[in-house]
Amino acid sequence: MHGEGASTHAAAAPDSAPPPSGLLAELGQFGRAFRRLFGAQLGLLAAELGLARSAVSWMLLAALAATVAGVGLGLTLLALVGVMLVAWWGSWFLALLGLAVLQLLFLVAAIVLFRRCMHWMSLPATRSEWGAMMRETLHRPDPGPAVQPDPQDGKPDERV
Repeated sequence: MHGEGASTHAAAAPDSAPPPSGLLAELGQFGRAFRRLFGAQLGLLAAELGLARSAVSWMLLAALAATVAGVGLGLTLLALVGVMLVAWWGSWFLALLGLAVLQLLFLVAAIVLFRRCMHWMSLPATRSEWGAMMRETLHRPDPGPAVQPDPQDGKPDERV
């Protein structure tokens, strides 16, 4: 008899957890939708990063192939110019000497162009822009200490 009373009492007692209100149910649905949306966004981002990583590998391979093809084309053109010079001058020695002079002229032109570009970098306007960019970088708010220790001697660097 004691067992029967306990079973009817358990069946008649209401659930201890009240049913969720409309606001809580909607907030729960919003949270699940938010999580699902950003989970999909993260999945898409991971897929895009995978494609980009693959694209970078293929781009490096294509750049290597283009470099090899460019060097091969350059050597072939030099050989054709050498053959034309041999036919024109009638001497292999003069043709090879002419090719060496031609390559020397290209090398000197490349060095002069490089030096000119370095000169452009050292002009006052460029220096001031570079200095402003460096000052802006140095004066950004940094969560670390204001004075960084010098890596060579461990003492604070006052040039900041």
